[in-house]
Amino acid sequence: MASLVEIADPADERLRDYVALRDVSLRRSLEAAQGLFIAEGEKIIRRAWQTGHLPRSLLLAPRWVPGLRDLLDTSDVPVYVVSERLAEQITGFHVHRGALGAFERRPARQMSELLDARRLVVCEDIVDHTNVGAIIRCAAGLGWDGVLLAPRAADPLYRRAIKTSMGAVFSLPWARMDDWAHGLERLRDAGFLVAAMALRHDDVGIDEFAEQLDQHPRKVALLMGTEGAGLSSHWLAQAEVVVRIPMARGIDSLNVAAAAAIACHVLGPKIS
Repeated sequence: MASLVEIADPADERLRDYVALRDVSLRRSLEAAQGLFIAEGEKIIRRAWQTGHLPRSLLLAPRWVPGLRDLLDTSDVPVYVVSERLAEQITGFHVHRGALGAFERRPARQMSELLDARRLVVCEDIVDHTNVGAIIRCAAGLGWDGVLLAPRAADPLYRRAIKTSMGAVFSLPWARMDDWAHGLERLRDAGFLVAAMALRHDDVGIDEFAEQLDQHPRKVALLMGTEGAGLSSHWLAQAEVVVRIPMARGIDSLNVAAAAAIACHVLGPKIS
């Protein structure tokens, strides 16, 4: 059974995992060095726990203890019970969901582990954590096999990415490329058709591309670019096909997560 520890001092050393959660640069270095990630909210804590991630501790406002009691009764994880005001002091933001958990990171999955997939979303340098989380959620919900991240893309286990994905980062396989320059070559060597979501003079509409795949099935690696500039010229030049979502009213693009949702739906497996 978990031990409940009431804490009233924001400087208590036992709370160090939860300090300054809004400071992205601090959290990147801290979480990488200590091998942890932060789950926010009862549902996300539950999904992390149930997918086998090892909890280091929980930080809960008193009202959230009963809702997690079934998990707490099966573990000896320390549970730090604090007021919501104290939680805000520690983390640097209003913890409106009232529950945080610090979990151990698993060893990183390697790119090679995803090469047997049929459908992969490949994110080049997408640095917004919310967009990365949303893309992973779309890929998981629409039946894709995994997400591959370029070296500079945002961390899927950063708190906001986890929250936006609704915990899909714990169940959908994802990995990070270790070689941005030659990573697409490995995908082609593994039999993937490398398709870029972009605008170019020779692009094809997404429905036309879907028909081509129906007639000639292929493994597909779908490239998604940054929020501003899109895909780099280096990656775009390596794509075998450039795919466009037809747009109206002079709008030339969608938010990258919205575009990923449409592409995953149109180009993914049929889900009944």
